[in-house]
Amino acid sequence: MDDSRFVAPFVLEYTYKRSLGPVLSRFLTSLREGRIEGVRTRSGRVLAPPSEYDPETGEEVGEFVEVGPGGVLKSWCWVADPLPGHPLSEPFAWGLIQLDGADTALLHAVRADESALVTGVRVSPCWRDERVGHITDIACFEVSP
Repeated sequence: MDDSRFVAPFVLEYTYKRSLGPVLSRFLTSLREGRIEGVRTRSGRVLAPPSEYDPETGEEVGEFVEVGPGGVLKSWCWVADPLPGHPLSEPFAWGLIQLDGADTALLHAVRADESALVTGVRVSPCWRDERVGHITDIACFEVSP
């Protein structure tokens, strides 16, 4: 029996650039300034990260509101062996973090011992010293003392 296999390398890329618009531009500018902002929908829900439109109604969002900076870990997935390109080189978790004052969750890296991670634990952002207006201005979240 011939054990030769056909191998076809495949690279998934998005080689385009997206303009941010006023909502995401303001969100990233606030990160550069060390703040996290969301937006309030007509029904009063706060979306963080912000969206240009209410995902439930399709209506434009209203005012910006500051949220966090801390929050609650709603769900998480442990990464025992980080890959190149991951935000941390040591084991970490991808977490859904509901920031204080927000009704939605933000996906970000959480640096902690795996034993410290439980749904509902409080986390706080670890800010980079030099911020440029990118989601990575928050290096990661850490379990709050």
